[in-house]
Amino acid sequence: MQDGQSSVDGITIKALGPADAAIADKGNFASVSGVPQPSLVTVVTIREPVPVDVSRRIISLAIISPEIRYPVADLEVRENLPPAEKLAVITKLLATYCSDSLVLAKNAQGNWFRLQGGAVWSCAAAPRDFRLVAAFIAVLSLAAILTSVADTSQKFRSFAEALRSRRRVGGPDSYVEHGPAELREIVSAVNSYMEKERAHLFKRAEVLSGVSHDLGAPATRLRLRAALIVDDELRRRLDADIDQMIGMIESVLAFTRSELSDEEPRRLSLTALIEALVADYQDLDRPVELETHQPEVIETAASVFMSSKGHRTLPDERRLLVIARPMSLQRAIVNLVENALKYGRRATVRLNATSAMATIEVEDEGGRICLGDIEKLVAPFQRGRNSVMTEGFGLGLTIASTIAEQHGGGLQFEQGDKGLRVKLTIQRG
Repeated sequence: MQDGQSSVDGITIKALGPADAAIADKGNFASVSGVPQPSLVTVVTIREPVPVDVSRRIISLAIISPEIRYPVADLEVRENLPPAEKLAVITKLLATYCSDSLVLAKNAQGNWFRLQGGAVWSCAAAPRDFRLVAAFIAVLSLAAILTSVADTSQKFRSFAEALRSRRRVGGPDSYVEHGPAELREIVSAVNSYMEKERAHLFKRAEVLSGVSHDLGAPATRLRLRAALIVDDELRRRLDADIDQMIGMIESVLAFTRSELSDEEPRRLSLTALIEALVADYQDLDRPVELETHQPEVIETAASVFMSSKGHRTLPDERRLLVIARPMSLQRAIVNLVENALKYGRRATVRLNATSAMATIEVEDEGGRICLGDIEKLVAPFQRGRNSVMTEGFGLGLTIASTIAEQHGGGLQFEQGDKGLRVKLTIQRG
């Protein structure tokens, strides 16, 4: 305005006509043509500091807004501030509030100008506020990261649970490699280890089976040659040694067969299997019994024909279905029953189950026992202190434990009401 320029960047400067200038000189700014209506006027005077205690007026501003009177009294302006910087402070104040204001300005020569500067101080000129969008994007990114982390963690947990609950019977020979690269490397390493473990186990079991089988031929020749011995007592003792050797060979063959696990697993009724096994013992007049559950009795509501409540027994038609190798499982149960009969005179068989596991309990009547000593007998060829007068080679519990582990379970011992209670646990699925 001082230099007579008509415009600057973003601001248009036009001189007021004589009529509007006369109205502005009277201070009646609301009556100037083209001003916003309603007209709220804020008057500001900018002075230039001089060395003496008198300042010279440079410009007067009338800020006309339809919505607000600007709080210029609250502006903090330093002393000896040049007029250009004072005008910058006022312009910043205009840009603080969202109002499309018109500015009328009077220079030192008394000429009035109209300033249109919406491109500088209106809210439309302010940079767009992307803070809400940025916060939303940050929340989405955080949610995506947390979801990815949770999904990755769940894949690791699922694989760990699959390994923990893996059963050697019907279990997968290998696992699918999926998920992050680290998990795929772990799965690949586990698959390689399982393959080597299977090869090593098969080779070891095959060697043991071959050796045990080859020992059968010399044992048979020894028996034939022993029959030619004239001395009856010597022949009897030699036959006893040969019988013991053949029995040990057959026990080792049974153990190696249980490790080879060449029987195909299938769906079967564990209830029917145990009932048939107990019935076979009872047919031979052996003291083996199956402890069944008492029928469940429930109370029934009154009906149209009966005014009082009644009682009804639920039918016991429960079939405990499992996926297992029937011959291997039967061998394990027979070993437990035989041990109970040898060392505890009687055997009581029970069957319990949950949705995931099935437990076969075999309890004898051998009195108090030391559980620590019993648990040591799971090792191959280990026999108890009271086994001097009984037959066997110390592989019964070993075979039962191996078969239980192949079915995703194990063998446990506890003190029963009358003697030792052995629990053989397997997975149902």
